[in-house]
Amino acid sequence: MISLPHYLQHFAALFPQHINDDPWTFCANIQALLTERLKSLSADYVVKGNIAIHKHARMEEHVVLKGPCIISDGCFIGAHAYLRGGVFLGEQVSVGPGCEIKSSCILPGSALAHFNFAGDSLLGSGVNMEAGSIICNHFNERTDKAIHVMVDHRKLATGVTKFGALVGDHVKIGANAVLSPGTILEPASVVKRLALVEQVP
Repeated sequence: MISLPHYLQHFAALFPQHINDDPWTFCANIQALLTERLKSLSADYVVKGNIAIHKHARMEEHVVLKGPCIISDGCFIGAHAYLRGGVFLGEQVSVGPGCEIKSSCILPGSALAHFNFAGDSLLGSGVNMEAGSIICNHFNERTDKAIHVMVDHRKLATGVTKFGALVGDHVKIGANAVLSPGTILEPASVVKRLALVEQVP
């Protein structure tokens, strides 16, 4: 079993009912989870349909939000970013121009530089994705698209075909690096520029 609080310091405070979830289960259920959370947000959020934006968040032109989506205090979203399929951005998260985020949770103080993709993933606090780095969420090239993860040197089946990564707090991901589906990164890990992370043989 994966302990989400081990990887994500702020997760328990934000999602106390989900600390025993597997990360792929959390991502698979994020739309329903955020739809419910929208009902209890403070008056500091402007809520339109299933999209909530904190009054102190900033967005540039041509951002596309497809709910459910919660954008927290102090967030910045650059021009032409595309958020869909259930996205939660914690406080002070920065999403640069041209980024796409799908069915993911990004915890406080993290930054996607620009032209990044993060799909079906959980990112901790203080994570930095340099330009062009990608978190893949699907094995398009395989006949068997089932995703497995490595935990304590054991290969575990997730039971899903869409899951990107569990990225611990303060991880640094270099420019144009690629995380394969099912990647799990310990807090403070460093992924070099142009690296391919493929943990499951």
